[in-house]
Amino acid sequence: MILPKVRDPRFVTIRRGGTLTDSDHHLLALWAASCAEHVLHLFESAHPEDPRPRQSIEHVRAWVRGEVKMMESRAAGGHAMGAARDKRGAARHAAYAAGQAGAVAHVAAHELGAAAYAIKAARAAVPDGEAEAAGRLECQWQRDLLPEAIRELVLDDQQLRNEICWSVFTC
Repeated sequence: MILPKVRDPRFVTIRRGGTLTDSDHHLLALWAASCAEHVLHLFESAHPEDPRPRQSIEHVRAWVRGEVKMMESRAAGGHAMGAARDKRGAARHAAYAAGQAGAVAHVAAHELGAAAYAIKAARAAVPDGEAEAAGRLECQWQRDLLPEAIRELVLDDQQLRNEICWSVFTC
């Protein structure tokens, strides 16, 4: 489980009673898409015939541009997670990262799921003795990519949810 039991109002849009602006919601979605895309090759190299994870990333970006509805991005995210279910290792985690990214259009707090699964994919792609270092490098790459407008929000979210996200955000 990557979502907290109680929803953080900072990840709920203003129109739904939270404090998240649409522009920050879009930034979270784009950041999540970039995190997932960074490890997507780990899925595509093992399963080149399955377009679902890539389509999820494309859909959330299209949602940000106003080209698809939230439900389309959410559905694409679900299909990417379906692609992950019977896989193992890095490919599985990379597909889950893409699925979580697609779901950000629906629930902004999925942004951390995309990042966490991407770190898990990076860890799973290397020999066991190198996994921790690979995870730290991926985590730092993600942090370097954070737009200033959402940086403090995401870093605080990582600290708050690190434990339920497999403690991957210690970089």
